[in-house]
Amino acid sequence: MPLVKLPFKPGINKEGTAYDNEGGWFDGNLVRFNKGRPQKIGGWRKTNLNSFLGTCRALHSWTALDGGKFLGLGTTNKYYIEAGSGASYSDITPIRATTTNGITFAATNGSSVITATDSDHNAETGDFVTISGAASLGGLVTAAVLNQEYEVTAAPSVNTYTFTAKDTSGNTVTANSSDTGNGGSGVDGAYQIDVGTDTYITGTGWSVGTWGRGTFGSASAISSSGQLRIWTHDNFGEDLIINVRGGGIYYWTEANGTNTRAVELSSFSGANQVPTRGLQVLVSEKDRHVIVLGADPLSGSSRSSAVDPMLIAFSDQENPLDFEPLTTNTAGSLRLSEGSSIIGGKKSREEVLVWTDTALYSMQFIGPPFTFGINLINSDAGLAGPNAAVDSASGIFWMGRKSFYVYNGVVQKVPCSVQTYVFDDFNESQVFKVFGFSNTRFDEVGWFYCSSNSLEIDRYVVYDYADQTWTYGELGRTAWLDQGVEGYPRATADNYQYEHEFGYNDDGSPMTNVFLESSDLDLGDGDNFAFISRIIPDLSFLNNSSSGKINIVLKTRDFPGDSLTTASTTAVSSTTPKADVRSRARQFVLRFESDDDSTTNNDDTGWRVGSTRLDIRNDGSR
Repeated sequence: MPLVKLPFKPGINKEGTAYDNEGGWFDGNLVRFNKGRPQKIGGWRKTNLNSFLGTCRALHSWTALDGGKFLGLGTTNKYYIEAGSGASYSDITPIRATTTNGITFAATNGSSVITATDSDHNAETGDFVTISGAASLGGLVTAAVLNQEYEVTAAPSVNTYTFTAKDTSGNTVTANSSDTGNGGSGVDGAYQIDVGTDTYITGTGWSVGTWGRGTFGSASAISSSGQLRIWTHDNFGEDLIINVRGGGIYYWTEANGTNTRAVELSSFSGANQVPTRGLQVLVSEKDRHVIVLGADPLSGSSRSSAVDPMLIAFSDQENPLDFEPLTTNTAGSLRLSEGSSIIGGKKSREEVLVWTDTALYSMQFIGPPFTFGINLINSDAGLAGPNAAVDSASGIFWMGRKSFYVYNGVVQKVPCSVQTYVFDDFNESQVFKVFGFSNTRFDEVGWFYCSSNSLEIDRYVVYDYADQTWTYGELGRTAWLDQGVEGYPRATADNYQYEHEFGYNDDGSPMTNVFLESSDLDLGDGDNFAFISRIIPDLSFLNNSSSGKINIVLKTRDFPGDSLTTASTTAVSSTTPKADVRSRARQFVLRFESDDDSTTNNDDTGWRVGSTRLDIRNDGSR
């Protein structure tokens, strides 16, 4: 019997059944299609061995005039700057309040818990305070122990809070009987802005907010600034403007160095009617206006300090400190009408795109007296979450609540062969965690999201806009930055930063559960059995080809409703001429899977599948 070549269609298709999609791929993990051929995705490694506090959901890179490279990371707890790849993280998180000569301490013999007394401190559980000027309590709780940054472990009253004593290496310190002092009369405290939550919280009442916030038994409604912590950021020249969604707008001056913190934009000398709250901040590219989406409105000559979720405020051109609308400047505001809240914005080539929960607007610079024109582009294409839109060479793509869209002059739904699979297993309560990403090296856009049973990102879906193919898989990445200033794409997970498309392993360990599985195949309409005697692999290995191996698995069943049975598993290399099998069935499935482990010496090996052939013949009916 002549060999039969299997011309599989590129991409994964799960919109039908495994039998209905004959000639295609039905399942996979950690694979992509590159020019129509499937291959294992690139690996990753830590770019910085230092960890950061909190979950990172924002990454931003830029280059200063002197060539210095900066990377901004916004986490649930902090905002950091990395000045050069692999450098230590510098904490530039804004300070909300300071106390001068006003803090005292109390310790208990045998306990590591220190109680701080500071009148009306407004600190909450999880907040951070930097203590300075303290003296020893007399025993093991020395001045060096106290004069550090601490995370508040509890806030039992408006005047007291507790923290766990530690030495300068981070080891817990237990007070002894000599620790009877109060730290002296010259103790200062610098309180960081309140931390946000790591989970999107809906509703009001008991248990709303992070554990320990507020007085025991009190009902609460969580504010937007205390919600899931999402930072936005953009550059004004070399400097950085950052914003906590629903909270303050801050400015970091590059010339002052990474040992300085960002400060409220409205606190600068010369600030005029600058918004104090916002949902997102960005700087328009050509005309250089600072734009605040969801700004607090003007009330007379001052701001109301309460977010208007549909209001857009913009500064005077080239002046981030002047938001007063006058005939002599270009400052002003616009208010959108479609939807209930602005979800996010994205700078495009000649416009700024702004999404509400239901609609898409285009904001274009037209010059005085109106400064910006606003056009409703689509009233039925809302954005899933603040980070769900991504720019690419083929337009701006985004994830909605039930569909994917692209804008390149007009809005279009993107046909998706895995749409049902994604949205049927999607945790809508954590939709704000969705993170859209671009990987220009492979003409890809994609989205990290939470599956239905997960409160944290554990899945991804990818669209190759050059080949118009879809893939998906399991990988938890909370933020992503395409290659640019950095040589490789960057991503964050588990309090670390990773460099992607580097090698083919998982941070020095084998990449596991890499596979691609076909839909059901048969001869004719499946009325006869088929007998398969040989599989002729067509593989190339992208690294360590001399030792690379993958498994080719043959699965069979007689009817679409039957469970698949594994008929054979064969490890093949680049020099394997054939895999001998003997299997009889009506329907069969081919699966290609990595065998990445130390025993097979297959670590850091990539692979690519070509045109597989089968020695197959009719074997009659039964």
